[in-house]
Amino acid sequence: MDSSNPQFDPIQYKKTTCHQWQETAEAWYRWSPTLNKWLGKTTERMLEMAGITDGQYVLDIAAGAGEQSITAAKKVGVTGRVLATDISSNILSFAKQMAKQAGVNNIETKVMDGENLTLEDRTFDAVISRVGLIYFPDQQKALNEMLRVLKPGGKMAAIVYSTPERNKFFSLPVSIIRNRAKLPPPLPGQPGPFSLGADGVIEKAFLQAGFKNVITELVDAPLLFQTAKECLQFEKESFGALHQMMNGLSDLAKAAVWEEIENALGEFETENGFIGPCEMLVAVGEKSTLV
Repeated sequence: MDSSNPQFDPIQYKKTTCHQWQETAEAWYRWSPTLNKWLGKTTERMLEMAGITDGQYVLDIAAGAGEQSITAAKKVGVTGRVLATDISSNILSFAKQMAKQAGVNNIETKVMDGENLTLEDRTFDAVISRVGLIYFPDQQKALNEMLRVLKPGGKMAAIVYSTPERNKFFSLPVSIIRNRAKLPPPLPGQPGPFSLGADGVIEKAFLQAGFKNVITELVDAPLLFQTAKECLQFEKESFGALHQMMNGLSDLAKAAVWEEIENALGEFETENGFIGPCEMLVAVGEKSTLV
């Protein structure tokens, strides 16, 4: 086998991803005010498109530290509930802590693989996933599971990054690491930050899984900091995917990569601070009432 084109191992990938989220859970929680400022508008749009309203039972897939779970819980009110799931038990512990701090009591958490939901059919009024679906090794299996647990007429809404060209705050670091670590281009269908962002890709995935009335919407979501160095610290502490790409590098090589990334991000420093280009794509699909 040509060692320059290693086969993607979804099982190992999932194990590594879980380990990284276990390790970065505290940082993700600590940076939650930044995440809220950065993704708050897009999250609100996702919940609107999903039709989240009073009294609903909502499933949050790859919930992370749960900021969007809390937002959803407030929308469904005291008569509604939110189940926040993630493969990382550590990050869900912070989701519980955030919910308590926010005075929100209608959120449950459960460790769960989004590709294998241990949940009954036709249970939820809506399913949401914020920047999670892109990292599933088998995105179709995950979407099939989400469709299965939805009630007829229920909606699934997801936030993903659009294209690398419109998300240079992230694509520049990815490109630099890929070059330094001599990594091959991602295989078609391989999970990653931009795996669902190209024109028509996420719509096709939703339709293939059986969703109908699929619509998408682009949302400008610049990442704002005082300096590129601050953005670098955020990405370094919170973005496990970047560390995963650098697994084969020495500590000295990693330090050089981070320095190169900081220099590249300096392109986005302005007199008004750091403005990292980011464009999110919100997609929503509906389960047929006839199912």
